Amino acid sequence: MARDTLPSSLKPTNYNLSVYDIDIDQFLFKGRVVIKFDVNEATKSIDLNAKDLKLDSVEVKADVTKTEVAINVDSIDYNEKNDTVAIALKSEIPANATSVTATILYSGVIQQNMSGFYKSSYKDPEGNDKIQLSTQFEATDARAAFPCMDEPNLKATFDVSITVPEAWEVISNMPVVASKAPTDGKKGATKGPSKGPSKGPSKGPADGADAATKTVTFDTTPKMSTYLLAWACGEFEYVEDFTERSYNGRKLPVRVYTTKGLKEQGLFALDVTKKVIDLFSDVFEIDYMLPKMDLLACHEFSHGAMENWGLITYRTTAVLFDEKTSAAAYKQRVAYVVAHEVAHQWFGDLVTMDWWDELWLNEGFATWVGWYAVDRLFPDWHVFTAFVAENMEDALQLDSVRASHPIEVPVTSAKDIDQIFDAISYLKGASTIRMLGNTLGVDTFLKGVAAYLKKHSYGNAHTADLWSAISEVSGRDVNSLMESWIKKIGYPVITVTENEGSTATLKQNRFLTTGDAKPDEDETLWWVPLEVSSAGPGEEATGNSDSFDVRETSISGVAHNGFFKLNRNRTGFYRCNYSVARLESFGQHLDKLSSEDRVGIISDALATSIAGYASTVGLLSFISQLSGEDDPVVWTSILDAMATIRSAWFEQSEETQKAIDAFTAKLIEPITSKIGLEFTNKDNFLDSQLRTRLLGTAAGLGVDAVSSHLTSLFDKWAAGDKTAIHPSIRIPVFRAAVSQSDDSKSAAAFDALLKELEDPSSVDSIEIVLSSLGAVQSPALIKKSVDMLLTIAPMNLHFLGGSLVNNKKARWAQWEFIKANWDHGVVSKLGANMVVLERYLKLSLRQFASQKALDDVEEFFVGKDLDGFDRSLGQAKDFIKSRAAWVQRDGSVVGEWLAKQQ
Repeated sequence: MARDTLPSSLKPTNYNLSVYDIDIDQFLFKGRVVIKFDVNEATKSIDLNAKDLKLDSVEVKADVTKTEVAINVDSIDYNEKNDTVAIALKSEIPANATSVTATILYSGVIQQNMSGFYKSSYKDPEGNDKIQLSTQFEATDARAAFPCMDEPNLKATFDVSITVPEAWEVISNMPVVASKAPTDGKKGATKGPSKGPSKGPSKGPADGADAATKTVTFDTTPKMSTYLLAWACGEFEYVEDFTERSYNGRKLPVRVYTTKGLKEQGLFALDVTKKVIDLFSDVFEIDYMLPKMDLLACHEFSHGAMENWGLITYRTTAVLFDEKTSAAAYKQRVAYVVAHEVAHQWFGDLVTMDWWDELWLNEGFATWVGWYAVDRLFPDWHVFTAFVAENMEDALQLDSVRASHPIEVPVTSAKDIDQIFDAISYLKGASTIRMLGNTLGVDTFLKGVAAYLKKHSYGNAHTADLWSAISEVSGRDVNSLMESWIKKIGYPVITVTENEGSTATLKQNRFLTTGDAKPDEDETLWWVPLEVSSAGPGEEATGNSDSFDVRETSISGVAHNGFFKLNRNRTGFYRCNYSVARLESFGQHLDKLSSEDRVGIISDALATSIAGYASTVGLLSFISQLSGEDDPVVWTSILDAMATIRSAWFEQSEETQKAIDAFTAKLIEPITSKIGLEFTNKDNFLDSQLRTRLLGTAAGLGVDAVSSHLTSLFDKWAAGDKTAIHPSIRIPVFRAAVSQSDDSKSAAAFDALLKELEDPSSVDSIEIVLSSLGAVQSPALIKKSVDMLLTIAPMNLHFLGGSLVNNKKARWAQWEFIKANWDHGVVSKLGANMVVLERYLKLSLRQFASQKALDDVEEFFVGKDLDGFDRSLGQAKDFIKSRAAWVQRDGSVVGEWLAKQQ
């Protein structure tokens, strides 16, 4: 299918944009944009992107043989479906015109859906209702703020000025060059720049009162894509620091902007930012390019953050952290999200993918390099082990369904683009980069990356350009290694068959979680770096870096009575299918397995069980040998695996469900006793994270000592002692409180959390509370929680929705609510931002595990408009199908195995 792009007759070179007459009561604004174009070919039309904009007037002039010629406009025609406007001209712009200028006066809408130029609502420290205004243009919403050619390869420079109430701060990509009152000096008047309309009075700060205004003008940006332009205005304050390195003869100023009362919580992000800017400037051999770096906390934000060049915008919990009141997990999150977005200043901003089908060039690299930076700054966090256990696992799961997509995926429309901002573009992209970096050596790999960035600075690039640069530095044909990983859907499972003697046969096939790949779906042969570890009895493990790219191969040196494993440190993006005997033998060789190895074995054993390649008994047998495990990240994988089994078996017999719970409780008892119930000053970051997870798991399993401890902490907190609960265990405590068997106590706890939701005591409280409320057990409270779904801010819907879907008593109730409120609730409220809708729908469905659920989902969506979430719905249905088959196939054998353990 052809891309949905504008005609190529004209190419923009500069936008001079003014925004004024901002009316926060009616959510309207005025704008004036002067667009300069180069002429590629003669045309009688100027075609632009525009969404929710009305062009009030258009003037067109062309420079022809050094003479400026006015070209009259014939008509202005809107195409709302394609977000375009065609400015038809009465005479042709000739091909020999040296440039064209279009001056456009327009009216726009301040959006309320976290896209375009939009408003966020919040309360200030005194409890007053306030708003802030900011922008979110990626992928295709610059067109909702000004008429433009909204495509990533149509780069231009931007000159921006914004007229706002005098009490407001205004920030944009570049530094301020001028700030002045309107020339007529009248209070409340907002004059547009020359030829712009003048209307007064303008609306003032968040209370809507009339106020004097000012026009703030910013320096010219570098050449960049429209989706990277940004501005924000409101009642801001900031903290500031400077980089250690100098840039253009001076240390770079770095600021974190917040609304009033929050700036001190930006200090951690500020420190990380200045260090990461210096680190990346060294690693990429290109100094940071702009004269400043600003970070802004936005009270409403659909994503985690946005890499606008020089003005990065964030969800509050992705940039603010308070050592006294924030959960420790948010510290790592802030560090990573900051590093990811700063990496984008090179990957995405300086060098941009040519079109959205190569989005991974932005997101895959920023993800891997973001973790690389965090690992350099915080080595004790062991983030790449966590990357394997969480991020890589998310990518492997998503890429195991038929409705996945290649890393490079054809996209045509704006709604298609939103759906590929997923675990494939981000996490499979990052995982394959990690795999390639391990093969070539990280230093060599980064040298190639630096060469790529230098060659394509301020321009656009393709995947082939990256491979060419790395190939030149490494001496390897990188394209031949990586082509199938980037251009083909899925990944292989390597089935290991141990033969007589000391050989093993390895066979690669496409892995599907449904376990039913058809011949035409199993044609790809991947380059697979084997990374074999082996050792005879009593020997140290040795490794080699063999690879294969054929359907089947044999390897030697396999000691049947010793140790043997593929994919050392789990650097390869594939799964391994071992025999039950080999899985059990891994438990005898734990000293030869790295943390990443142990994580990988658990993950692969679970996935191959779900798909029917292996029996769940093999997984449970290996896990049963890990009660002495002491690595917090490995424990995360163990608990995730058991939670997956518990979730899938939620409609099976009560006896089997109790057996799963008893097995899990027995498994975690030693480590829970070792790590203890209380936080101490001696805890490191990973231990505190593990304690949080263990306490939550134990309470969910009904371990009385843990549940009693957590509910006693809640009672003290609810009575007014807000220091009674360590910030990192609020979710386990809150969940334990609302899930008590005493209905009156659970109802009282629920009400106490609603009060915390209304008046949060920390920046992360809303997310923490919503992640807890879904644990309720009584029918009355389940209904209350479900009824809240469409009353909370859409940006936070996935926290409550995820909490409900993980509660076996509430899973069906949430789905019934979605069905009952689909047209006049779910779509009407969430459909304005497809990111929110498709994210929520997928998480609410994918935990079901029965044919009954699959049939119900399929029947419900027959005849409905799936535009914008069809891919996500297909993915959810594949997850249901695979889990339904898994439970039906292994239900009895799991019950029998568990019975033997009691």
